[in-house]
Amino acid sequence: MSIRLAPSILSANFAALGEDIRKVEDAGAHILHVDVMDGHFVPNITIGPPVVKAIKKVTRLPLDVHLMISDPDKYIPVFAEAGASMLTVHAEATVHLDRTLNLIRSQNVLAGVSIVPSTPLSAVEQVLGLADMLLIMTVNPGFGGQKFIPYTVEKIKRARRLIDERNYGCKIEVDGGIDGATIPEVVRAGAEVLVSGSAIFQAVDPARKVRELLEIANSVEYDRRYV
Repeated sequence: MSIRLAPSILSANFAALGEDIRKVEDAGAHILHVDVMDGHFVPNITIGPPVVKAIKKVTRLPLDVHLMISDPDKYIPVFAEAGASMLTVHAEATVHLDRTLNLIRSQNVLAGVSIVPSTPLSAVEQVLGLADMLLIMTVNPGFGGQKFIPYTVEKIKRARRLIDERNYGCKIEVDGGIDGATIPEVVRAGAEVLVSGSAIFQAVDPARKVRELLEIANSVEYDRRYV
């Protein structure tokens, strides 16, 4: 499988955000992960559409906008217009997930669906055919720098089996505590897109850290026996 790295700007230096983005882009990052939090669905407040629009102007990388917000349907069109390449919503935040994913697709952007660690895979099983990405949270969302939750690996394995068996086109993304120590395990389990924030932007040299994490990820192979 082709592994892609998505630095999360939640952990970047917002006083020099353009510079931090340039560093990871030049180092070979594939995607920028943008966490939008409303202080309601998760206990933190981050950014809105104006910042997404500003980021779009300074990078060639696609913007993976993760909506950790209540009632995301209200905001999907405005984030799409701001420049999101993909919009990911939480299964726990919307009542009619099928309708929400179709709304995202109607905006001509990719559609992602996410589940927190305690939510079972069965909550999204019926809509994976509508999704371009399944984001499995490996920490409880809300803050960067949290410790990876080990039991989420089993969920990644089950998702990999389900997607392969049904020949779905969606990728598996993981977010939370992703660093050099946890990358081998999630890649062996079947993850394809790795979101990493603190490990990259809190490093002395973020560009070097991007190259290091990519080297680790590409040295590990998805192991069907492991799954």
